[in-house]
Amino acid sequence: MPLALLALALGAFGIGTTEFVIMGLLPQIATDYGVTIPTAGLLVTGYALGVVVGAPLLTVLGNKVSRKRMLMLLMGLFVLGNVLSALAPSFGLMLTGRVVASLAHGSFFGIGSVVAAGLVAPDKKAGAIATMFTGLTVANIVGVPLGTFIGQAIGWRTTFAVVAALGVVGLLGIARLVPAMPRPEGTLLRRELKAFRNPQVLLAMAMTVLGFGGVFAAITYIAPMMTEAAGYSEGAVTWLLVLFGTGMFLGNLLGGRYADRALMPLLYTTLGGLAVVLALFTVTAHNKILAAIMILLVGALGFATVPPLQKRVLDQAHGAPTLASAVNIGAFNLGNALAAWLGGIVIAAGFGYTSPNWVGAVLAAAALGLALWSAALERRAPAPEAEAAEAVDTGADARVPVHH
Repeated sequence: MPLALLALALGAFGIGTTEFVIMGLLPQIATDYGVTIPTAGLLVTGYALGVVVGAPLLTVLGNKVSRKRMLMLLMGLFVLGNVLSALAPSFGLMLTGRVVASLAHGSFFGIGSVVAAGLVAPDKKAGAIATMFTGLTVANIVGVPLGTFIGQAIGWRTTFAVVAALGVVGLLGIARLVPAMPRPEGTLLRRELKAFRNPQVLLAMAMTVLGFGGVFAAITYIAPMMTEAAGYSEGAVTWLLVLFGTGMFLGNLLGGRYADRALMPLLYTTLGGLAVVLALFTVTAHNKILAAIMILLVGALGFATVPPLQKRVLDQAHGAPTLASAVNIGAFNLGNALAAWLGGIVIAAGFGYTSPNWVGAVLAAAALGLALWSAALERRAPAPEAEAAEAVDTGADARVPVHH
């Protein structure tokens, strides 16, 4: 694997830390600002929605900038947002800082996925994408637990200051290690938008929204769930997040290893397993040992879907992958926003802190249904040769679509 992938992983590490560290700090932030836990959950929803908006917007705006320079600019925006979060005197400004930081998220992973895939041979693409996302998973083993510990011991503002420093390290790594990669000639917005006319691209993105939403339904409220339902101490949340991060790391390796070999079977297995585990988590959350096991499995199954879903979008958006890749990262976060919002609703309605788990189970099951539907449509699609022949016979335009 090229050394440039390490630089991308460094940036992913900083972004992953700020995205997920909020879970362990939600009670402290809610107390400091005098808001409820569901209201504090808007910091998760707001970040996720910022990714959804920022992914296509900044990708389009950066269409005439070299990919390396754009990645550096995005990391600068990320640093700015985290500094604002660390200094915010009110909940509204804290939320603003989260949104500013999030604007860089989708484009970074979207453009980074294209860069990573372009650095290796075609049969190594999913592995290269997984290597970049390793920074995100390692953040959950090291960055998030450490950030949670710092937040609980010193103060959550210090955590976001440290995250801003991580962003600076990521920016320097990109400047140093990523090769100059000019924007490909002929990259037009019209061509990029054309990829969204492919139903398989839209189905893959819908799977992303629902599947990853299942993960975030449970993890957004993991701190109050574990302290109130399972009976863990506040300090135990740190090592529970290590378990989640370990699961993410293992799942990401699994997804990167098998997505190049058996992409759709991998999605069936992981999405189905995630739905079952989340349903069981509703019951097992009251037992310390079983709850810890479920957290590990949610991380593993959830992140095993990331490389195959990202690769499927890249494959189906053949010839115009940059915008589709970035929008799919936004789709992950649209799932996060949807799940955090739905989880807050069921908690506020009085169903308890374990109720977001069954919301997540429903979302993951729906994603599995879409995966099966997508495969069925692909099987029924006419072969390219037959389609071309039919176009010639009818005098129609015989442009042959590429199927993957």
